[in-house]
Amino acid sequence: MNLTLKIWRQKDSKTKGNFETYQINDISPDCSFLEMLDQLNEKLISEQKDPVAFSRGDCGVSFDHDCREGICGMCGMFINGRAHGPDLGVTTCQLHMRKFKDGDTIVVEPWRAKPFPIIKDLVVDRTAFDKIIQAGGYVSVNTGGVPDANAIPVPKNRADEAMDAAACIGCGACVATCKNASAMLFVAAKVSQLALLPQGAVEAKERAIKMVRKMDELGFGNCTNTGACEVECPKEVSISHIARLNREFFLSVLSS
Repeated sequence: MNLTLKIWRQKDSKTKGNFETYQINDISPDCSFLEMLDQLNEKLISEQKDPVAFSRGDCGVSFDHDCREGICGMCGMFINGRAHGPDLGVTTCQLHMRKFKDGDTIVVEPWRAKPFPIIKDLVVDRTAFDKIIQAGGYVSVNTGGVPDANAIPVPKNRADEAMDAAACIGCGACVATCKNASAMLFVAAKVSQLALLPQGAVEAKERAIKMVRKMDELGFGNCTNTGACEVECPKEVSISHIARLNREFFLSVLSS
């Protein structure tokens, strides 16, 4: 496959960025999108040009993970106007070039959200998500050793729903896709996975308040229920969890 790539280049969050165009040839349809970017960077390095920084830590940018299995959430980028590209239920590292056609022009850019400042090129700082988790997305009770699986009875439907919420990898696609840069789906998933289980009951009265307030403090926008976040979520987390977050929040306010 021969492709034209229009990639956002930006030195840092304070420097003005721009799109640069690259031609790349002989790309196998079976390689992943990140492998294609690797080949582009090899070409740029051979030409003594600055390689494109993306979430694998290229050109010296630090990285947290490099799983390539759709579980670390680090590979997020906009591809032809869609978070993680033109496939459903996958992250960028799971996207294969067979989703594109020979001769295509592919536009690649980073997440666009004020709480996610650009570090370099396609890499953004998602520390804001960590701060939301630190505000209340945890269980502080000392559970001791690993309990027996049947020691704490949990209805299967609630356990299944909690696991569905816990599937969120915090990649930020929901924020980048939302016209308001809302983090409600992320926060809702993290609240749901604890609210549905007895282990999360200890902090239940304050968890939602603390996490929502931290989300607002960090500059994320409001949810308008358009559902775009659910569509682009690589783990297909349901917006029904946002309804639970709202219930948890109002119950917390009323009981405080």
